[in-house]
Amino acid sequence: MGWSCLLLVFILWQLMAPSEAAAAISMSGGVGINIGGGGGGDSTPAGPGSKLTSAYTALQAWKSAITDDPLGVLKTWDGLDLCSYKGVFCSYGNGPSVIAIDLNHANLQGTIPDTFKDLSSLQELDLSGNYFSGPFPMVTLYMPNLVYLDLRFNTFSGPIPEDLFNKRLDAIFLNNNQFEGELPANLGNSPASVINLANNKLNGNIPSSFGFTSSRLKEILLLNNQLTGCIPQGVGVLFSEMQVFDVSQNSLMGHLPDTMSCLSDIEVLNLAHNQLSGLLPDIVCSLRSLVNLTVAYNFFSGFGQECSKSFLRDVGFDFSLNCIPGRDMQRPRPECSFVPGSGLSCLRIPSPQPLVCGELSRNLKANQTSTSPFP
Repeated sequence: MGWSCLLLVFILWQLMAPSEAAAAISMSGGVGINIGGGGGGDSTPAGPGSKLTSAYTALQAWKSAITDDPLGVLKTWDGLDLCSYKGVFCSYGNGPSVIAIDLNHANLQGTIPDTFKDLSSLQELDLSGNYFSGPFPMVTLYMPNLVYLDLRFNTFSGPIPEDLFNKRLDAIFLNNNQFEGELPANLGNSPASVINLANNKLNGNIPSSFGFTSSRLKEILLLNNQLTGCIPQGVGVLFSEMQVFDVSQNSLMGHLPDTMSCLSDIEVLNLAHNQLSGLLPDIVCSLRSLVNLTVAYNFFSGFGQECSKSFLRDVGFDFSLNCIPGRDMQRPRPECSFVPGSGLSCLRIPSPQPLVCGELSRNLKANQTSTSPFP
């Protein structure tokens, strides 16, 4: 009787459609190695016009462009069940589609082909911690639903394109590459809440328009580049929600703009290892949300009582190696006899005292609009 039942089950199994048999065997996809795994289910491309068919073509073309895969991550990129590929994630609303690729620390080497734009449903792309090289992958700018772009810790080089900051991204991570050239003038146009361009070879000034066109930015990291010139007055005016502002390890000069006192939500303000000078304003030291203020290795000549009270407020305050008389751990006096950038004229639009940040924001925006060369 037992053998008869087994024979009946085997016959029924043979009569099942291939997709039904596959679904009966497995209801979930693979799991990645520190890079996540795919979602599951029957995700076989439905036909020539389906999203998964385009995604399959794009992923296979990319797989062919990978020149080294030491961890064997892409060995799972075989067959039509894209959602079981390691590092590939799918959504199943209105039919399956690839919405995320997370291949961080996969140690992949190669390029990103133009066919990548066929991943039209992709929302998140994380390629951090690999060995991708060449210029900025322009194909990512033509992916209409992309909101999270993470290319950090690779060896991309060349300029950062202006169009990146016109795209509706929420997070931009390009740090720890070899990007060079000036910051695009439209940097402030980005609606992103986080922009990290640290540890590259970017030079020139922070655009004077920075801070006049966006109010969603919470974190901007420009540390360890080769930036020069002044900190623009727009910083602090519209960025009322900014929590992290780090421009350390550059060659910025001049005095701090008073408008930095409008950074009401700032928690980390790092200006260390530049050539900034003048008095460190009390209104900066008294920012209500401040947790860490670092101005070490500059040429500041003094600070007031509010800065002295920072220690009592449990605020981390590092002012070492400046030119502040009567304070310990300052530069030798001969180094302070010549202040870099002392003749630099920073563009400063006159503002009423005391500052009324909301009113100042409107005035500066109006001024920026009237003098802008763009229509």
